[in-house]
Amino acid sequence: MSESVRNLLRGVPAFPGGLPPFDPAAAPDSPLRLFTEWLAAAVDDGVPAPHAMTLSTADDDGRPDARIVILRDLDEHGFSFATSSDSPKGRQLQAMPWAALTFFWQPVGRQIRVRGPVTQGSVEENDADFRRRHPAARALVLAGEQSAVLEEGESVSAAVERELAGVDRKGSPTWTVYTVAPERVEFWQADAERRHTRLRYERAGNGWRREILWP
Repeated sequence: MSESVRNLLRGVPAFPGGLPPFDPAAAPDSPLRLFTEWLAAAVDDGVPAPHAMTLSTADDDGRPDARIVILRDLDEHGFSFATSSDSPKGRQLQAMPWAALTFFWQPVGRQIRVRGPVTQGSVEENDADFRRRHPAARALVLAGEQSAVLEEGESVSAAVERELAGVDRKGSPTWTVYTVAPERVEFWQADAERRHTRLRYERAGNGWRREILWP
C-alpha cells in the first residue's frame, strides 16, 4: 500500500507554465487590498469556489482542527464567516479566540494564509446574517446541533421540514458571525520550476511590514 501511494504521488504533475505573474514590489501596502485583487482575478479566471477557505482552530488540549467554510465578507475589521456557536469550531473559538485561514486556488497556483484573533458579531449582525441565508439552510441550523451524532431513526429531512414551517419568523440563538482580524497574511504564487514567490505582511502598529520569504 505505502509503495503504491508513493508511486502515485510521484506521478502527480507539478504546476504548469502560464501561471499569472506576481511582482511583490508592485503589491499594495495593505494585504486586504491585495487579497481583494487576487479574489477578483480568481473569479474572472473561473476558479471554482474561490470563497471557500480552510478554517483552522485548536481544541482545549491544543490539538489542531480544520474544516472548509465560506468567506462571508471582508472589510477593515478582517475576514468573516458564520457558524453556530454550539458547533465544535464555535466552542473552540470561544475557548481560544484565534484562528488561521487558508485559501488555495489550484488553477492559478495561488495560496493565501491568514492568522489572527477572532471576534464575534453583535446580536443584530448575527441575526441579519442568519436571515440572509436560504430558508432550508436556516431550518437545518434550527433542526439540530451541528456535528452532533445522528441517532438511529432520526431523519435530517424530516427535522428540516418541521422547521421550515414559519421559518421566516424564527431566529437562531446560536448563529454567530466570526471575524478573523489579520495579524499575518502570506501570499504564495506557484512557479512551474518551484521557484515560488512568497510575500508576507505583518502588523506593525497601524500599518504593515512586508517581507519576501524563501520558497
